[in-house]
Amino acid sequence: MTVPPCAPLTRPSTALRALATLGLGAALSGCSIVSPLPLWELTKAAGAATGSALQVSKGQASDTIYHLHPAVKAVCIEYNPQTQVPDVVPALQAELRHHSVESRVYSSNAWSDRCPVWLRYSAYIDWATPPFSDQHKPYLNRASLTLQRDNGQVLSTSHYNVDSSFSAGKWGSTRDKLGPVVTALLTGFEN
Repeated sequence: MTVPPCAPLTRPSTALRALATLGLGAALSGCSIVSPLPLWELTKAAGAATGSALQVSKGQASDTIYHLHPAVKAVCIEYNPQTQVPDVVPALQAELRHHSVESRVYSSNAWSDRCPVWLRYSAYIDWATPPFSDQHKPYLNRASLTLQRDNGQVLSTSHYNVDSSFSAGKWGSTRDKLGPVVTALLTGFEN
């Protein structure tokens, strides 16, 4: 009896390699996700990335007027009870600290002779539905900042308005929105 010669070894086909790779990937529990709809998964990921990018967009200062004056080292913030944005004062103070400017908050009728420079502000909210949500939420829509001496002389003014094209940055934090405005107020330079 004769034994037939062995067939030569051949490389596995591309389809077989892909099937083996898919099988090994599925066997790794928790390490990979195999979706029957990869295009849908890609669309969801792109939407999440776009939503995150719109949320973290920085604000921009606009309509800045700056009169030359010595650098400001400390300001008194006049608290505005009419402002509907609860975190505007902490955001202003954080940005002032970022520029090495000390600040204190006073009510509008508490004038202090220790305050040669005052920061006055107004801020307004609007309501909309954030991406991937079905509930309306408030966001900072516009703000106005004025830096002036205790005698009323205006040193600088600057404004923030939500970007009307695509509403970029609408859902960013109050600090992200007001940061460039405080910088323009103190330096005279817009973004």
